Amino acid sequence: MNQSFNFQNDQTLPNNVKKDYEVKNLDHLGLVAAQFDALGLVEMIDQIVPQDEEKKNVSVGQAIKAMVVNGLGFANHTLYLMPDFFKDKPVERLIGKGIEAKELNQHLLGRTLDTIFEFDPTQLYSALSANAVKQLDLPCLNAHIDTSSFHVDGKYNSDENPEEDEDVEEKVVRITKGYSRDHRPDLNQIGLELIVENQAGIPLIMQSLSGNKSDKKSFSEAISLHMDRLKSELGVEYLIGDSALYTAESLQKLNDIFWISRVPETLKDAKWIIEEMSDELMVDLTQTAQNTLCISYADINQRWIVYYSPQAYQRAIKSVDKQLLKSSTSELKQFKQLCQEEFTCEKDAEKQLNQFKKPLKVTEIHQVTYVKKPRFHKKGRPVKGAKADEYFWQIEGNISTVIEHRVYRLRKKSCFILATNQLDETALNEEDLLHRYKKDQQKVERGFRFLKDPQFLASTLYLKKPERVMALLMIMTLSLLIYATLEYRIRSALVESNQTFPNQKGKPIKNPTTRWIFQSFSGIHLLKINGDQEMILNLEEKHQLILGLLGKEFQEVYSWD
Repeated sequence: MNQSFNFQNDQTLPNNVKKDYEVKNLDHLGLVAAQFDALGLVEMIDQIVPQDEEKKNVSVGQAIKAMVVNGLGFANHTLYLMPDFFKDKPVERLIGKGIEAKELNQHLLGRTLDTIFEFDPTQLYSALSANAVKQLDLPCLNAHIDTSSFHVDGKYNSDENPEEDEDVEEKVVRITKGYSRDHRPDLNQIGLELIVENQAGIPLIMQSLSGNKSDKKSFSEAISLHMDRLKSELGVEYLIGDSALYTAESLQKLNDIFWISRVPETLKDAKWIIEEMSDELMVDLTQTAQNTLCISYADINQRWIVYYSPQAYQRAIKSVDKQLLKSSTSELKQFKQLCQEEFTCEKDAEKQLNQFKKPLKVTEIHQVTYVKKPRFHKKGRPVKGAKADEYFWQIEGNISTVIEHRVYRLRKKSCFILATNQLDETALNEEDLLHRYKKDQQKVERGFRFLKDPQFLASTLYLKKPERVMALLMIMTLSLLIYATLEYRIRSALVESNQTFPNQKGKPIKNPTTRWIFQSFSGIHLLKINGDQEMILNLEEKHQLILGLLGKEFQEVYSWD
């Protein structure tokens, strides 16, 4: 029997149903568990990760699955509250037969995180992501590399120095203060590096980083460690990255693969080229424009494409004007203070003004005069014609913003350079290159936003050991993989079957987000009657549509006999 019921009290139940029943919240968690199973991740983890057979009622694969289900429950539960999270969930359906909520306790999860670290979080995740890509038959032609950081509570190993302390394990990252993308420089940081494919936004590689590690160094190390695998096993043709990728050390390691990178504006040649080309590119401020140059950098022949973007220009107006207002206001205040100073002679005043002019960034001084003023020692208003006891000099003049400086900044922020070692313009033209860079960058940035959702596991980054934090970053990335693969499968199936799913306004669409699908499955319950009979409540036609598109594993989670 496969039927759903809506009920509020005992009177709405069928006549043959007794009052001995319990309700479990299934909601969207069945989609998460089914996708985990559809990719065969539990079996794969248990096959490759050594584990204690005596403590195997809940295997490592099942424990990892439970953490992913918890994370994608968006309930903001810390890890040690896992039994509390699962107490009103159908644990056997979600995690495995014979497993109870109380078994998913902090001791099991701590042991699991330790096991992940001992095996190597990056190695384990890489095997799982490769399996997912293979099952989805994804052509990973482009891969984007980027990093972000997470702030953590606690001191951890921030005082340790791996270069000086021989007892510090090299594979343990250092959780310490560094550049904070979360705008919390007061807290210790841990970094996460992802290499993300361009179709579904699935992270192919994850790597924990010390909180103070530079992107340039981590990119170079990632290329050395993973590039052969990305190219030979996953078929990556282009590695794409921001300006941190554009270093001589990194580019020289990419001699066997195509790459696309933003050129740092700090490079002398980049500054000069933007200054020279900006007038030509910005003739029509409403139209995108580009120009191509052939350049040799780090002994690598490459193309530099200088782009002008109207969208970047509009953003630049806001940011530049805001910066100029702040700087000019500060310099105006300092000039007013200078004009209040008194000098013993005109030369001293002139010398002080010349010193004041040197550090000015956005303003200039003009119509300057040095005014000689009398000073009387006697109190009260001096009599007309009275002789001054002494004289002092003050500066008078006007200050204004340098228009050329604003124009220069707008040009600099509205134009940027992308470089590639793909010299064949027919294989990669300027429009395609820009599209690949921007699209892939959006995919990886979206992934980091997902991981930093305050309702996700990122809020639980307080564990006893840095090793466990590293393992948890792997769990978080695996959760992103499940989220991304679900979205890709649902969207692809809707397009292939020419069907739609209603969005928040009831409009039929073919590209719903996984988050919206999750919200749509809210309120689905499992009703257990007399301890053995089961029924699914509140399953609607739109839910049946998604389950039918996703396949047997999903339908089984939301069905009953």
